[in-house]
Amino acid sequence: MGQNLQTSGRLRPVDLARGHGLSTQAVRNYEEAGILPAAARTPHGYRTYTSLHAGALRAFLALVPGHGHQTATSIMRAVNQGRVDEAFHLIDESHVQLLDDRRTLQAVESALRDLEPRAAAERGAAPESGAVAGAEPAAVSGADPAAMPGADPAALPGQGGTFIGPLAEALGIRPATLRKWERAGLVRPRRDPQTGYRVYDEADVRDARLAHQLRRGGYLLEHIAPLITQVRAAGGLEPLEAALTDWHDRLSARGRAMLTGAAELEAYLRECG
Repeated sequence: MGQNLQTSGRLRPVDLARGHGLSTQAVRNYEEAGILPAAARTPHGYRTYTSLHAGALRAFLALVPGHGHQTATSIMRAVNQGRVDEAFHLIDESHVQLLDDRRTLQAVESALRDLEPRAAAERGAAPESGAVAGAEPAAVSGADPAAMPGADPAALPGQGGTFIGPLAEALGIRPATLRKWERAGLVRPRRDPQTGYRVYDEADVRDARLAHQLRRGGYLLEHIAPLITQVRAAGGLEPLEAALTDWHDRLSARGRAMLTGAAELEAYLRECG
């Protein structure tokens, strides 16, 4: 019976599945999800597909690497329901996201190029006395720095060090964010033995700047921590070169995948008429 189906231009689920390394259940699931048009049925209730279904499957599988499974599903569902403009809108959104990711990568690369010169410029520079107002007291006391017995509000944390307030202000973030990063292991400030304040040396400042840029790039804290660990182990930013190269490669692969997906979708649209 299978030979007769194929000879008459009809295909079984196994015929669609075989060419793509899928299970027949996956093909049925794709139909139920609206990725494939509804199949015709034989008098005995068996699904039968056509070249149109094969084209839909090729289009969907080509869209997934560039747009992701969820968006690819939405694109195919919109096309099969006659809402082609909605499908184009979804494709446009994916291209916008890819462009944003490229710009983020460029921003991270630019920020990393600035890190070492900034660290060199800040090396040995003492923080301004007025900036100590942003310093924090020891966690156990909760007292204002200027009100702590024997504490000099203008006291410096040491050559090349800075307090949490000035560092947070320089990065444009809140001190609470730096404390959160400390709990996640992204920064490791020492405590001043006399005041208990957090003191960030030049390596801590470098790590904080790096974490800030990667967070802006959409990286999760648990993904940033291993990169910063590599930077600390190597004593510099060289380990990130491989990560940035990989990021470049992934964006390029995604762009090419979008082209492939567009070609298959266009072929499917032509077949739909």
